[in-house]
Amino acid sequence: MTTSALDPDLLKAFLAVAEQHSFTRAAATLNRTQSAVSVQIRRLEERLGTKLFQRTRAGVALTAAGDELLVYARRLLDLNAEAVDALRTCKRDAVVRLGVMDDYGTIVIPPLLAHFAKSHPEIRVEIETGLTATMPARLGEAYDLVIAMHPEGRGNGELLRREQAVWAAAASYSAEAQDTLSVALYPADCLFRQWAAEALDAAGRPWRLAFVSRTLAAVEAVAAQGLAITVVKAGTLPARLRVLSNGLPALPAADIRLHRARNLSQPAALLADHLQLGISEPVSHILT
Repeated sequence: MTTSALDPDLLKAFLAVAEQHSFTRAAATLNRTQSAVSVQIRRLEERLGTKLFQRTRAGVALTAAGDELLVYARRLLDLNAEAVDALRTCKRDAVVRLGVMDDYGTIVIPPLLAHFAKSHPEIRVEIETGLTATMPARLGEAYDLVIAMHPEGRGNGELLRREQAVWAAAASYSAEAQDTLSVALYPADCLFRQWAAEALDAAGRPWRLAFVSRTLAAVEAVAAQGLAITVVKAGTLPARLRVLSNGLPALPAADIRLHRARNLSQPAALLADHLQLGISEPVSHILT
């Protein structure tokens, strides 16, 4: 013996007629014709082998079988809606939005994401790289997680690592030979640009801003050609550059912190824990 499947569309038509006590009003709520609703009810009655409605002077009323079906119809449609919503939520939560500094986004994060993807292939990570000064303020709106740079000892979030800011240039570059230093830096809202300007001005060292870009790759390329010096993190020093120390003022250290949006989805929380574990390490590599 086989059981007839109850089509959700037929159940919706049944509920509409039962609640409106009228085929005409039910058709209006469903945005269908009265004849179409009548056909659906007839089809449902044929599948169940029983009459569901009876005509009255006031319109239509449920039969005993129809009254019994009413409870199940509501439960089935509620369960159907719950299942659809759960799957949509799962699909939405499987996307994690991460904001991170350019150098970490190209050097530190990719290997960690590759490892994460092996364990969680269903989670898609969307990454935006750039200056992180304003990213934490947009948590929840634009990002689920942000890995941002802050002055040493300042900033909210979880401390992942401390990075020393260092001067860097091409191997052939000699800062001592320059009367006026040419510097390649980032836009005005970058900590490294602020620190570089303050340090050089305090030391009385003549300098000029020769190149500005938001991307590490562009700044690195200019510095690698010997056209300027720049400021980078010691932990992400580009291979084409070397650290400069002689004749240049010391620079501060920066804290790398992980910021989490409130009410994180489970996928975002999993990625946050993975990044926290992968990036954190003892502060032993800071140059003195």
